[in-house]
Amino acid sequence: MTKRNTTVNRVNPKVDVYFNKAQRWQKESKKLRTIVLDCGLAEELKWGQPCYTFQEKNIVLIHGFKEYCALLFFKGALLKDPKGILIQQTKNVQAGRQIRFTQVREIVAMEPVLKAYIHEAIEVEKAGLKVRHKETSEFTVPEEFQKKLDEIPALRTAFDALTPGRQRAYLFYFSAAKQSKTRESRVEKWMPQILKGKGLND
Repeated sequence: MTKRNTTVNRVNPKVDVYFNKAQRWQKESKKLRTIVLDCGLAEELKWGQPCYTFQEKNIVLIHGFKEYCALLFFKGALLKDPKGILIQQTKNVQAGRQIRFTQVREIVAMEPVLKAYIHEAIEVEKAGLKVRHKETSEFTVPEEFQKKLDEIPALRTAFDALTPGRQRAYLFYFSAAKQSKTRESRVEKWMPQILKGKGLND
């Protein structure tokens, strides 16, 4: 009974709205919430998702997609992953790693493992470890965007003036399109934003 009360005391009422709304992964998300809170993390709502922190540092996030719900470890790339269950969402994601679920019973069966991973993630944060992010210069510039940079000096100047994070976001987005025609249209659409000195999400 005492254990249950301590867990309830760590529940953030501001996050209840996420768990109480009708959604495909409601039961799975609630079970993940219980497990994460049992690990002593603080609960917050960030980016509209339940986020769990240690000394105000992000450790894990619960989020749902069409095909699955997941526990996202912000520095998952630094975890040892002895079970081989961490997933890199896309090739451009450098630090974060997911553990995905489609049924509550999967989560229940993995509870001890999940707690072990969460505790390791907390230790990674305590140790101050950081993921080495690739430099912007290490990313491939799509041919369609390179052509525009060569043709329009003002675009090159504006792009070079962006923060590395904003530059990478554009390169990720342009490169993600499989067809050249789509990459071209994306570049054309976002050129005015770059010229204004703004990022994808500004």
